[in-house]
Amino acid sequence: MTLSSEHGDLGAEDLKIITLARSARARNGVPEGAAVRDETGRTYVAGTVELESLKLSALQTAVAMAVASGAQSLEAAAVVSNAGAASPEDRAAVRDLGGPETPVLLAGPDGKLREAVTAG
Repeated sequence: MTLSSEHGDLGAEDLKIITLARSARARNGVPEGAAVRDETGRTYVAGTVELESLKLSALQTAVAMAVASGAQSLEAAAVVSNAGAASPEDRAAVRDLGGPETPVLLAGPDGKLREAVTAG
């Protein structure tokens, strides 16, 4: 099922990871929320990590959670942020696990899609 609206032409599973990313951001009160979907359909949801000795974006954290849980690949990634574009570091993390064609979706805090690119 593909939905066309302010979200572009996204399927229900892609909308789901945007919703999960948005809820992680709101629930944890962090600058970014992210979610990734692995090759089996499992999702991993994370927020920004800002410790004195460790700083990871939400998307880097979600990718790390997927790797730590045994994921072999990614089908898609989503980040909810005030940023205007997915960062090169976030896209690199997705590319490392999912490959260059993995979709990376960026939505604003309102959940509206701002950018849909590949991990490149």
